[in-house]
Amino acid sequence: MAKHKVALIGSGFMGRVHAEALRRAGQDPIGMLASSADKSRVAAEELGLRKAYVSLDDLLNDGELDAVHVTTPNRLHYEMVSLALSAGKHVLCEKPLAMNAAESADLVRRAQEAGVAAGVNYNIRFYPLCLEAAAQVRQGSVGKVYHVAGSYVQDWLLREADFNWRVLAEEGGPLRAVADIGTHWLDLVHAITGLEVEAVCADLLTALPVRQRPTQAHETFQEAQAGNAATKAVDVETEDQGGILLRFRGGARGTLWVSQVTAGRKNCLRFEVAGSQQALAWNSESPNELWIGHRDQANQTLLRDPALLTPTASAHAGYPGGHNEGFADTFKQCFRAFYGAIERGDWRESPAFPTFTDGHREILLCEAILRSHRERRWVEVPEIE
Repeated sequence: MAKHKVALIGSGFMGRVHAEALRRAGQDPIGMLASSADKSRVAAEELGLRKAYVSLDDLLNDGELDAVHVTTPNRLHYEMVSLALSAGKHVLCEKPLAMNAAESADLVRRAQEAGVAAGVNYNIRFYPLCLEAAAQVRQGSVGKVYHVAGSYVQDWLLREADFNWRVLAEEGGPLRAVADIGTHWLDLVHAITGLEVEAVCADLLTALPVRQRPTQAHETFQEAQAGNAATKAVDVETEDQGGILLRFRGGARGTLWVSQVTAGRKNCLRFEVAGSQQALAWNSESPNELWIGHRDQANQTLLRDPALLTPTASAHAGYPGGHNEGFADTFKQCFRAFYGAIERGDWRESPAFPTFTDGHREILLCEAILRSHRERRWVEVPEIE
């Protein structure tokens, strides 16, 4: 695969993950734009990037660039992505694509008009056994899907002293646990089953309505401040956990539980697809095993081994059986799909990566979920035009 020159916007946790994964995917990350010129320089040095940009204009005027990865706080996505599209750059954006459905719909339109590849980093799709689950559904092994159940739970915001910009509605949006991790589950279920959510019924809870904000910057997933570090009490309106009932078009049902206050669960996504022929279950904390449930024979556990997988899943398994793959590998495989589509020029017809349309779908879902919670009723999800 040809190397494409890529700039990263955002030097936090996700920006650093992207930089490493781009290299592993055979691409060429060349520069960084952080929140200040000094932070850009420091991050570029630490990550071995040869350019430290001083402004977004500086980055977008770099004629050497082919693509831009946006990994900044959510409120900045729309403007940065819009400008990158106007500059003719391919764009891969962290989720959520924008702060509301009007913005995300506009970005879908802008990307189509710009004629560039435009993706959203729903990387969990690219665990090989998630791809295998999708292949088994599509080839008919599961039969008709009756229902899907699952959860995405973490503990990194369990305590009052745990703080991150994501807890603030003005930075991340009015939804947090659902938008931050629940959308990964929703996107994954759509990618596996092909089912579209028709309506939702949600009940959300802010377990910690007041949190202690450190007076100095605090990195995502970093331990809460220790000792007598200075903090300031802030009111929090975004949810810590929630339960959502789903009704899919065609009649299937679903249930989703999300939480960022479940002690001991570091980053655990689980799903179970129940079909008329068999069931499939997977857990991200044991990502190299896919459980296959049967009625009239012994259940199975399929281990991630390229020799045992369908061709689509095998193509995204980077190591032989017995050599485990995990979180970092999903970014590599997502980026390989994105830049492979650019090289082939087929991102318009049959994109192999999560697109801006997928990002827009998730924002429509989030808005329906929030409305359902506030109005205490089932809410229909608008169809994507």
